[in-house]
Amino acid sequence: MAMLILSRVEKSFDGLQVVRPTDLSVEQGEFLVIVGPSGCGKSTLLRMIAGLEAATAGSIHIHGRDVTSLPPVERNVAMVFQNYALYPHMTVEENIGFGLMIAGMPRHERQRRVLEAARILRLEPYLHRRPRALSGGQRQRVAIGRAIVKQPLLFLFDEPLSNLDAELRHQTRLEIAKLHQDLGATMIYVTHDQVEAMTLADRIVVLREGGIEQIGTPMQLYLDPANLFVAGFIGSPKMNFIDGRIVGTGDHRAEAALVSMPSLCAQAFEIRGLRGHSQPDQQVTVGVRPEHIVESEGSDGFTATVRLIEQLGSVSYAYVETAHAERLTVQRGASAEDRVGSKLHLVFKPAGSFLFSASGERL
Repeated sequence: MAMLILSRVEKSFDGLQVVRPTDLSVEQGEFLVIVGPSGCGKSTLLRMIAGLEAATAGSIHIHGRDVTSLPPVERNVAMVFQNYALYPHMTVEENIGFGLMIAGMPRHERQRRVLEAARILRLEPYLHRRPRALSGGQRQRVAIGRAIVKQPLLFLFDEPLSNLDAELRHQTRLEIAKLHQDLGATMIYVTHDQVEAMTLADRIVVLREGGIEQIGTPMQLYLDPANLFVAGFIGSPKMNFIDGRIVGTGDHRAEAALVSMPSLCAQAFEIRGLRGHSQPDQQVTVGVRPEHIVESEGSDGFTATVRLIEQLGSVSYAYVETAHAERLTVQRGASAEDRVGSKLHLVFKPAGSFLFSASGERL
């Protein structure tokens, strides 16, 4: 059963459309992540679901009920914000239970829910502390606890980890994933961090300029991007893009000449699931992920100079420059002994390459 259905929902401010007509369905128990660059409309879309912004047009249904015109308090949703919004003079226990107290819930039931949320979030030792005595990650867990005690139909997260440092962000991300598993709740999570999206989501919605570019599982978006924008946004480091042109076509495949790398003009790039027609001499962009550029075992390929190396332990990335000034990112194994200034003889894996038209659509 669909927990949330958006039908042609859009939003404009003073005549400027910031969210284009959007259709979206979220299933019961799903963890949906909305991702995109700053200013693409992610938070505005979430705020319309919460009722904090009125939709300019369209309808919003939660658990089969039309909530388009209802205020936030009547939608049975809970929202966790980027800033923790905790009351500094209240204890953790009081902060978590404050909304229930305002709603008039009996004290014994309120305490039961607060203690249960504290158990789930491992906040029991901190119930009598005030926010100033907590770390950033603990404060964010208190904010999440305040949402849990409401027992909402829908959890909404608006970039909740942005204020945390790298270690706390990773730790809290794992806690949110476990929380979803434990509660079986429906969650919608907004972020501009595609790593968060890839590691948390059942499905990802990629937004750009107020419109949906693609919806799919993390690996669907990674392995089968619909266009140049999605291909460049999903994946870290990002996909390599090289100008090219079509020199031959066939069934589900095409041969592309690399404009800036003429020595590879005979390189064939397989098109997985042909999406559009290709023509000889058509200008295209060739996309290759870092793991699909490997050392050549023969005479094929090209030589590149290592300009920078990122060592990440189990893997490293070499940032190289070709003789034609093309800059590429290459994934290397942990045992690679690359040095800045060293030469690598490389080749593209055809099966890991993509072709995009001048408009950015996948071929």
